[in-house]
Amino acid sequence: MAAKKNANTAPAVEETETETEDNGAVPNRVIWDDSDMETAFANVVNVISTREEFALLFGTNQTWNLVDTSELTVRLTNRMVLTPYAAKRFLALLHARMQEYEQRFGELKL
Repeated sequence: MAAKKNANTAPAVEETETETEDNGAVPNRVIWDDSDMETAFANVVNVISTREEFALLFGTNQTWNLVDTSELTVRLTNRMVLTPYAAKRFLALLHARMQEYEQRFGELKL
């Protein structure tokens, strides 16, 4: 599955307050340059970690009929490696967005 390059060339600007892991400085704004961003679909995700990093592995389920096989095949297509600080910020951001989603559309039960 090939990733698609974003056609938008103008950087998005967001006013934000964000602490950095280096010095605690808070920038007044963040410029999101999406000129090199690619988009890919994933319906499977896994996370592995070491002391120094978290790796998010994304892929797609290739097994269509689990009745006929005892194995699940996942084609991994992307890996995103984060520092522990970035991973914790990602966790907080994803949790907040999931709460907003469930308030609008109802609880997702796993």
